[in-house]
Order: sequence, then structure tokens, then C-alpha cells
Amino acid sequence: MSAARSCRPPRALAGLFVWRLRNTGVRQIPCRFVHLYHVTNNRLITFQYFNFLKRMYVTQCNKDLSQRAKPKSDSIVSPFHELQQSDQEKKVVHKISPVSPVHQSLSEMSSRNELREMKSAAETEDSVIPVGAESKEDRQWKEMKLRLDDLPGILARLSKIKLTALVVSTASAGFAMAPVPFELTCFLLTSLGTGLASCAANSINQFFEVPFDSNMNRTKNRPLVRGQISPLLAVCFAASCGIPGIVLLTLGVNPLTGALGAFNIFLYTCCYTPLKRMSIANTWVGAVVGAIPPVMGWTAATGSLDAGALLLGGILYSWQFPHFNALSWGLREDYSRGGYCMMSVTHPGLCRRVALHHCLALIGLSTVAPVLNITTWTFPVISLPINLYISYLGFRFYRDADRSSSRKLFFCSLWHLPMLLLVMFTCKKPVLQKEDKGDLPGGSHEMAMEIRLP
Repeated sequence: MSAARSCRPPRALAGLFVWRLRNTGVRQIPCRFVHLYHVTNNRLITFQYFNFLKRMYVTQCNKDLSQRAKPKSDSIVSPFHELQQSDQEKKVVHKISPVSPVHQSLSEMSSRNELREMKSAAETEDSVIPVGAESKEDRQWKEMKLRLDDLPGILARLSKIKLTALVVSTASAGFAMAPVPFELTCFLLTSLGTGLASCAANSINQFFEVPFDSNMNRTKNRPLVRGQISPLLAVCFAASCGIPGIVLLTLGVNPLTGALGAFNIFLYTCCYTPLKRMSIANTWVGAVVGAIPPVMGWTAATGSLDAGALLLGGILYSWQFPHFNALSWGLREDYSRGGYCMMSVTHPGLCRRVALHHCLALIGLSTVAPVLNITTWTFPVISLPINLYISYLGFRFYRDADRSSSRKLFFCSLWHLPMLLLVMFTCKKPVLQKEDKGDLPGGSHEMAMEIRLP
């Protein structure tokens, strides 16, 4: 009995709590229902959401429905309405006719208006068909017609006329730096032959790289990519430049210069061009291609391959690394899109280090020039500021590795090379010659030339 009595108070309290909860719950049912209605309108899923999910399910399960677009049908308009619209457009286009004289009769005015309307209707009917035909023709591929007026500009872009001018200028610098008297005829033949060989090499390079140049923004407007000329015409142009150029260098100058020109064309077209898509070694091979023209100028003047020719080639070789590496740094996206294997794309750290090392190498090569008796000792002193400046920009490019530093280094290289070659030419050692005539055993006379270097 005592245990039963002790359990009654908790049961009474529990019953009181349940009764209180029921009364409050019943009273709050309307408020909760209103709150639930607002929530469902604002947050919960409605019938529109179910329609959206249904559309997503249909498009995911049947992809053909989402990929095939049904063409929109044109609205059917009566021919009379089309004629009225064409008449209105024709009336707007035509010039306003002068005011007719007062004495003209109404019958003449009406007859003229009828004739004018009939003519405009006939013209609009004739003009409707060609418009549709032109729209269909515009959608089809067309072969671009070559005009003779555009041919010189197209061939200039095919041969990369700016790069060819740089090659000829470096060959001329090599000819001018040779320690022999200047001969105008040999100089002109060397420049012409070197330019023709460069045009041939650049044309063959573009012929091989058409499918890759079409993927790059920098090269997508080249003549072969746009179809302005045919590949056969490009090959014929390359042959018409390369063969006379090599013959001119071989027969008009000397065989050594002609052999260097032929080797340079082979190195550029058959080694450098395919290596651009295979290995980063293409940059070093391309630097050798750019270093050969001043050597050709030296051999054209002297007929021999001396230490001075190798020094000039070394200067051009080292200059090309900061020049090209800085240029390729800003074109990394283009090169990767075109499938070219460049240092700036695959080895960015190596690209910056190589550019800096060759900037410093220019200082050393300038110091070697007076040691080889090519220039006076003033050349290393005068060329030191510009060499230090390009080395500073090379260090900035190595440290920052951004587009701003690469752009500054590239634009510095554009004026650095002409300035360096000009200073080198002004510091060239003078050439003194004496002309002595002597009788030889064969009865012929030969000119003896003595070169004295102070």
C-alpha cells in the first residue's frame, strides 16, 4: 500500500502535464497551419518545381531532344502583302520626283503612277530571287581570287620581309667588319643572295606549318592559312628565290658563302621547323640559324672562316636567346595552342635562366673582340652600358617572370643589336693597303696587298 501511494503523485503530475499540452496544442493549431502555409509558398517545392524537374529528367534521359533544334517556320504571307511592303521600301529608296506642272491633266498623272508602280513591282519580283541565292552562296565555302595588285604584299608576308631585312642587315654587318677593303659589287651580290635565301627558307617554313599556324592568333592571318595563295605557288616562289640565291652566292661571291647559305636553308627548314613540335632544342638550333648570316658576310669579304667570323656569329647567337625567350614568354598560350614545344611553355624556369646567361655572355664576347684584333679596346668600354642595361632587364625578367619584364627585355633587344653592331663598326681597326706591282715568272702582274693593324 505504501508503494502504491508513493507512485500516485508522479502519475497525477504526468496526467496534468499531458492535459496542459493537449489544450495548448489545440489552441496553436490554427497559427501553425497559417505558418506552414506561408512556408510552403515561400520555401517548399511547388508544382512549378515539379515541372522543372520533369523537364530536366526528359532532357537527361533523351539527349536527342535537347540537341536537335526544330527550325522555326517562316510566317506565311500573301504575295500581295509582300508586294505592298516592297513597294513601300522602293518608294523610300527612290528619289523624290520633281513636282509636275499645273497644266498636266489628272489622267496623265494617274497613268504615270500606274506605270511607276508596275515597274517597281517587277523590279522587286526580280530582286527577291537573287537575295535568296546570295544568302545561300554566302553560306558555302568560296575560293579566294588572287589579284595581281595584292600579290607583292602577299609574297612579302610569305617571305617574312621584316625578318629577311634583319638577316640581310646582319650579313652586311659581317661584310663591313671584315679586315679587307670594301667592294661594292661583292657587297651587293652578298646582300641579294642572302635575302633570296632567307625568303626561300621562310616560305618553306610557312608551307610546313599551315595546320599549326591556323591555331595561333599571331599566325592565323598568314597567306597560306587564309588561302590567299595556293601551296603550289608558295613552293614555286620558294624555289625561284632559293635556287638563284644559292647560285648567286656560289658563283658571284665564293663557294664557301654559297655552301653556308645552302646549309642555313637546310637547317631552318629540315631541322628547326620539325623540332619546334618535338623538343625545346629547337631554340638552340634556331639560334645557330640566326648566327650564320654575319658569318656569311665575313666569308664573302675574306673568302675564309676566321676567328672574327666566329665572334660575330657568337654575338648573334647569344643575342637571340633574350630576344626570343622574352618574345615567347608573352605568347605561351599561343604556342601551347599551336602544339609547339617551347621553353617558355614546358620549362619556364630554364627559359628565364638561359636569357639571363646569354645577356651576361654579350659582355664577355664584347671583351674578346679587341683580343682577336677585330676592334680597338674602346669597344668594350663603349658597349658596356648597353650590355649592362640588357643584362639588368634580363635579371628583372628572371626575377619577376611576368609579361611586363619580358616585354621590356624584348623591346630592348630590338635596339640593342643595331646599336652594338654600330659601335663595333666605329671601333673597327683601320685597314691600310699598299699597291705594289711586280713581275711574276709567268709574265703576269699581281697586286700585293699589305694589311697593317696598329
